[in-house]
Amino acid sequence: MNTDTCNDRSDALRIAEVAHADARAAEADLSTATIRRANLIDANLRGANLIGANLSSADLRGANLSSADLIDANLRGANLRGANLTGAHLSGADLTGANLSGADLSGANLIDANLIDANLIDANLIDANL
Repeated sequence: MNTDTCNDRSDALRIAEVAHADARAAEADLSTATIRRANLIDANLRGANLIGANLSSADLRGANLSSADLIDANLRGANLRGANLTGAHLSGADLTGANLSGADLSGANLIDANLIDANLIDANLIDANL
């Protein structure tokens, strides 16, 4: 992960540790973390608390964010191509310009999420709450 572009180095180190260690990823509390432009390809953030986190322009291709709490998170311009977001809580999240192509959003809560200019080609939205 590139920590040079993160606002808070401790947040960057905290998310790097959690994202790549399955044993600690479940239920991790990363709320309000600022990790802009982070490389989190294939990261395991299953069930993580990312309420209000700033993940703008982060590379989350193939990441596991199933059941993650992303309420009010900033995901502007994030690359979530092929990410697993099943059952994720994205209400109020800013996904402006995000790439969600091929992402699995089945059962996700997207109420009040901003999806302006988001790429949803081939995204799975079965049972998603829009």
